[in-house]
Amino acid sequence: MANVDQAATPVATSDTGGGLRRDVGLIGLMWASVGSIIGSGWLFGAEKAVVAAGPAAIISWVIGTVAIVLLALVHAELGGMFPVAGGTARYPHYAFGGLAGMSFGWFSWLQAATVAPIEVEAMIGYAKHWHFADGFQNANGTLTASGIVVAVLLMAVFVAVNFLGVRVLAHTNSAATWWKIAVPLAAIFIIAIGNFHPGNFTSEGFAPKGAAGVLGAISSSGIIFALLGFEQAIQLAGESRNPKRDLPRATLGSVAIGATIYLLLQVVFIAALPHASFAKGWANLNYTGISGPWAGLATLCGLGWLAWVLYADAIISPGGTGLIYTTATSRISYGLAKNGYAPKVFAKTDKRGVPWFGLAVSFVTGVICFLPFPSWQTLVSFITSASVLMYAGAPLAYGVFKDRLPNHERPYKLPAGNIISPLSFVVANLIIFWSGWDTLWRLGFAILIGYVLLGSYAAYAISKNLPNAPRLDFKAAQWLLPYLAGIGVISYLSTFGGNGDLPLWWDILVVAVFSLGIYYWAKATASKPEQIERDIEEVVVTDAPAH
Repeated sequence: MANVDQAATPVATSDTGGGLRRDVGLIGLMWASVGSIIGSGWLFGAEKAVVAAGPAAIISWVIGTVAIVLLALVHAELGGMFPVAGGTARYPHYAFGGLAGMSFGWFSWLQAATVAPIEVEAMIGYAKHWHFADGFQNANGTLTASGIVVAVLLMAVFVAVNFLGVRVLAHTNSAATWWKIAVPLAAIFIIAIGNFHPGNFTSEGFAPKGAAGVLGAISSSGIIFALLGFEQAIQLAGESRNPKRDLPRATLGSVAIGATIYLLLQVVFIAALPHASFAKGWANLNYTGISGPWAGLATLCGLGWLAWVLYADAIISPGGTGLIYTTATSRISYGLAKNGYAPKVFAKTDKRGVPWFGLAVSFVTGVICFLPFPSWQTLVSFITSASVLMYAGAPLAYGVFKDRLPNHERPYKLPAGNIISPLSFVVANLIIFWSGWDTLWRLGFAILIGYVLLGSYAAYAISKNLPNAPRLDFKAAQWLLPYLAGIGVISYLSTFGGNGDLPLWWDILVVAVFSLGIYYWAKATASKPEQIERDIEEVVVTDAPAH
């Protein structure tokens, strides 16, 4: 393969997209991921997690971090191997052909398109501190008519900044991310000084809801949602100046930074609370200002000035994350078009190298999300499942590439990949499973919508023999429908929102065995090496990067 730094040389595994500009360096890539990880999750995650699991939420964060690290390690190798725009939507395409590629591409797009609305919800939720925003939310957290108008305007701002081009976007996001790192770190150390009460961890029970609470908090309370975002560097691979060197560093570095901050936040949040706020049990945690958990806590600690900083950050942190996910949505739809799952208009770029049609569609989708999923917590449960379902495609693709492309260039090589890859697939499915049946049946409905939309276009493209018509390889993806249906059935039988026929711990064993079966089935039926190479070449633009 050619070196991606040689601008005059055709690049077999890079993607200029016929207009995407390679303007993003290591810091821009890493800050895209860090800026996505540190969004509304830090504002709400610690409070939601401790309500769900008590002080044992710390264990939930550790488990969630291990899960994300495993998935990030797999993505780091794949990102270096295939530095293409919208990478998470394209790896399964290379490994299993069109049907699997279309499916995981839809999961990727669904996840990215619904994050920006979550961040808008968080911005409006914290803005209730100011009286002018009182009428934007109902008492149950849903948006009022005026709140929906404000939400739409904020979505429009995200899209407008994206239209300025990736260089402006990277600079804007980098500036916002420095702030987003500084504020939670300041909150951690300032609140901890003089307000750290070790007795809080045991006075009302360390794990009041037991293992079920610890495991359920990983998905339902926003822990995984908070840690998501490392893949943003990979989505921007087509605009990286040196993707093979920078993508693994940005991916793993962002997880290390984000996980450290979140774990410290949880510890300090628990320790700084006055005992009266949880005297009736952690599930009934309550104090003045809890609608803005950290700002309210700062006020209780006599740090009114810090509370004002946190209320300001409640606009900047979610806003920065919403901004970069709007970018990711358009790049994933760009990748879908390149793979032949969506009309070519999604791959068209303007003079600034911006996929303009994908941005417009991401705006419309975001606005629609305010209607069926109007509260932050409901959106979080939904998006966590969609996100991890998207990530599950990477371990499957990794296993195929390790066997079928052993000599392919790997700037970062995952140690013990034969163990970490299937383990990360098991972990991804456990996270999906822990989100609960009530969330998964909704996700299943969203998946069906995707099959109707993308499947209709694919059928049209094939019938008309269009140049970008996808190759739907049913043989290579024969495991896919049993996989999706199987996770749904296990969830329905479980104690996580299901009918309870499958007791705790046995359900985890069933998910693990089922996942390993799917993993090795997928490896056995994947595309042949020569077909994988052809698929890579078909969707890759081989002229020099645009500058």
